[in-house]
Amino acid sequence: MKVLVVGGGGREHAIVRKLKENSRVTELYCLPGNGGIARDAVCVPVSATDLEGILAFAKAHQIDYAVVAPDDPLALGAVDLLEEAGIPCFGPRKNAAVIEASKVFAKDLMKRYGIPTARYESFDRLDAALAYLRTAPLPVVVKADGLALGKGVIIAQTRPEAEEALRSMMEGKRFGKSGERVVIEEYLEGPEISVLSFTDGTTIVPMISSMDHKRAWDGDLGPNTGGMGTVAPNPFYTPAVAARCMEEIFLPTVRAMAAEGRPFRGCLYFGLMLTKDGPKVIEYNCRFGDPETQVVLPLLKSDLLTVMQAVTEGRLADCPVDFSADSAACVILASKGYPGSYEKGYPITIPADLEAEVYIAGAKEQDGQLVTSGGRVLGVTAVAPTLSEALERAYAAADRIEFQNAYCRRDIGRRALAAKEG
Repeated sequence: MKVLVVGGGGREHAIVRKLKENSRVTELYCLPGNGGIARDAVCVPVSATDLEGILAFAKAHQIDYAVVAPDDPLALGAVDLLEEAGIPCFGPRKNAAVIEASKVFAKDLMKRYGIPTARYESFDRLDAALAYLRTAPLPVVVKADGLALGKGVIIAQTRPEAEEALRSMMEGKRFGKSGERVVIEEYLEGPEISVLSFTDGTTIVPMISSMDHKRAWDGDLGPNTGGMGTVAPNPFYTPAVAARCMEEIFLPTVRAMAAEGRPFRGCLYFGLMLTKDGPKVIEYNCRFGDPETQVVLPLLKSDLLTVMQAVTEGRLADCPVDFSADSAACVILASKGYPGSYEKGYPITIPADLEAEVYIAGAKEQDGQLVTSGGRVLGVTAVAPTLSEALERAYAAADRIEFQNAYCRRDIGRRALAAKEG
């Protein structure tokens, strides 16, 4: 069976590794992939947003199944194009991927169907947004409507800060067309929970919960990043919280999308805040999270390809999806300066005897040597019976990996451990 994965980061590396476990996979390709993924799949230099290039490759190589992992190609309609050519895919079609591609759509959907979320207003005119801001309670959250590489959300503590965020998006075109509309919403407080789920448009099966660490520096300080590390499961996601989420958020969302004529098939990501009033949706993603995937998939006991095909074919209700009772921890090694400017091209040394999985995100191969080529360079994931053991193993492995200007947070999992002990 010939399988194609679209994308080229740490998330895609984790997906490729898991797909490799299936003996039916005879050929595995990744477009564009990266220097690390190239050791597990055949990488082809076709951009994830070059839909015609992806389609041409898939046809030429008679691909049997495709996994479209990143948000951009999903929002552009990659799955529509491949499926229309007779190539079955894992991932939502364009009209369902809008749940992430437009925050205004997502917020309006939640309002229409009574799905708990933060109070909000949306604007496409700067003067109206600024007028609303004058009386909005602080702190306030300003979000670009469209995709912005995870950087389109600003938590403003003051009105001048919020005003600057609005002007940079709507007037300064900081995020291009993505910032032409904005959402201004109330600031929610409480523990954050990430829940990825498999859904075929009718049945939904949540995966193991996780906790992301977005800020660049220890103590949750510094600028927002794509994620500096994750742990799973999330101790705040108790059975009672899980049951409430299923009843009030997960099933209503799947049913709402079906009712709107936008059935969602693929991985639906729920970014949740556990407030004093119960769980509320912060955001939806239309795909596997990064780096959440790097702790969730290593705990998946079921075969990933089998589950994905059940999603595609609408058979998820009849497909067992089992997870390990272990814990997982992922520590991201980044280039110093990330998420701002940073230097590239430094050789990476990864010992062969690490007791952890290493998922490459921002590295390329140069003269047979892996060298840094991105801000988040790699993720080090360890699995163990307890979270403290998983963290110990992940950090022990991360400390043996070397490249110039490497840095990582040293407090990944600290809040989770404190919650478990509490």
